[in-house]
Amino acid sequence: MRQDKILEFEKQIGYQFENTDLLVTALTHSSYSNEKRLHKYECNERLEFLGDAVLELVSSEYIFQHNPKKPEGDLTRIRASYVCEPTLALCAREIHLGEYILLGKGEDMTGGRDRDSILSDAMEATIGAVYLDGGFQRAKEYIEHFILKDIEKKKLFYDSKTFLQEIIQREHDSLEYVLLSEQGPDHNKIFNVGVVIDGTQIAEASGRTKKKAEQAAAYEAILKLEAKDKRG
Repeated sequence: MRQDKILEFEKQIGYQFENTDLLVTALTHSSYSNEKRLHKYECNERLEFLGDAVLELVSSEYIFQHNPKKPEGDLTRIRASYVCEPTLALCAREIHLGEYILLGKGEDMTGGRDRDSILSDAMEATIGAVYLDGGFQRAKEYIEHFILKDIEKKKLFYDSKTFLQEIIQREHDSLEYVLLSEQGPDHNKIFNVGVVIDGTQIAEASGRTKKKAEQAAAYEAILKLEAKDKRG
């Protein structure tokens, strides 16, 4: 991995590694290590395992402190929504993590840089790398800033289609998602979807699948409806 890319990512997350080899490993997908015939342990799977454990502890403490009266079952459900694959992938996109992952050529050509599973795994691997490099407190700060910060907004994005449907049922007559366009080769398409409420399109967004485009468009629609409500 080029030194300039390492420095760029460190600037992106506001953390400078003492041991940059940890960061490189955290960003090395198994497809790349297989292609380059590296050892199995030189991909990010071990760091992902460690990062997952650190994330579970930090998120559990956060949820415990912020929900003093909720029973264990509710806390478990909240944690599951915080650390699920789509939420972690969203957090990874916010720091442009996909741009830095080392992928095999085949995985790269088929849209691996934007695949939820690859992004969420790499996000957990970077947590493990920060933990080993800087200790628990630095890993906790990393998680709090890039995962737990604005977590309610992230949950809203993840569940945007459900939330929008609830709004429509209360206040409107109809909701429709319309495919406006699709571009690119079959293995790497970009879909553009519009949200039509009561016959009027109020938002649109793009994604690598129709489902992701609909999710993003629903989120944009919610923001516009909320802004309209505030204006009265």
